[in-house]
Amino acid sequence: MPHPATGVTRRTAARTAAAAGLAVLFGATAAEGRARAATRLGPRTLDLSVPSAALGRSAPVRLILPTGFDTDTGRTYPVLYLLHGAHDDYTSWTRETDIEAFTEGRDLIVAMPDAGPTGIPTAWRSGPDYETFQVEEVPRLLAREYRASGRRAVAGVSTGGYGAMAHAARHPGAFAAAASYSGVLDTTAPGVPTIMDAIVAREGLSPATLWGNPLLNLLTWRDFNPRARAEGLRGTALYVSQGSGLAGGGGDPLPQVLESALWPSAHSFTDRLALLRVPATTHFYAGGGHSWAYWKGEFRASWPMLAGALGVPE
Repeated sequence: MPHPATGVTRRTAARTAAAAGLAVLFGATAAEGRARAATRLGPRTLDLSVPSAALGRSAPVRLILPTGFDTDTGRTYPVLYLLHGAHDDYTSWTRETDIEAFTEGRDLIVAMPDAGPTGIPTAWRSGPDYETFQVEEVPRLLAREYRASGRRAVAGVSTGGYGAMAHAARHPGAFAAAASYSGVLDTTAPGVPTIMDAIVAREGLSPATLWGNPLLNLLTWRDFNPRARAEGLRGTALYVSQGSGLAGGGGDPLPQVLESALWPSAHSFTDRLALLRVPATTHFYAGGGHSWAYWKGEFRASWPMLAGALGVPE
């Protein structure tokens, strides 16, 4: 994914050439207090530093506020959470898309919480708990300080797509809608644990710190797997998009390779939804790559579903 995170000590990790190539592509309580003073980036956009007990430190969240937020002080607003991918950060959606202009005049808050350098927003076996940060702590702060209502939707790219579906599945009813664009949706599918390990290793971390060993700690891997937790998505509006990658041809082959590697995982996930009779809107398309060039269009395609779930005009 573009714009890899910097400032992280990296260690040499033994990985196959294929896994290393795939990893490059992802280049992207009492302790809880009030957010530190917001940094204004524009009339509606600001960055917060949010104290987090789950992370043991403060972490950034970028907000886009409704146009009338400062004048209509008695109103509450639904929140659209947008999650970034691996080796990227909370600035990616405003950097890579026109989300600020797109939401102009729409009565909602857009929240873009950080998920760390790996971009995997989960409760790590030996490390931070980004799931609690994103699902509980940030919404609590937004309700307290930014008049957020309880109506929420979540969408994400790549590992953020994993987060969108995992959060919604593991917390039934917390989100009215969830959308994944080229997400990692079956973490135990063939080849996917290797991809996840490579993402973690690229940031100088031991893969075992995520969910442990994929075989020895299979129950933990299943517990955090959107496919295994698909029953929890019943009643949530869903959108899943994925390209076939290599079928497209042309250009840099690496984004196509990764998109192709995740194709079976996405189908495994939606097949499970179909078996459970959990409705979902799907868009499986020929070709494509693991990049914003495709995700921007997929977000637009999913917007009517997200808008309907949030109760705002399309």
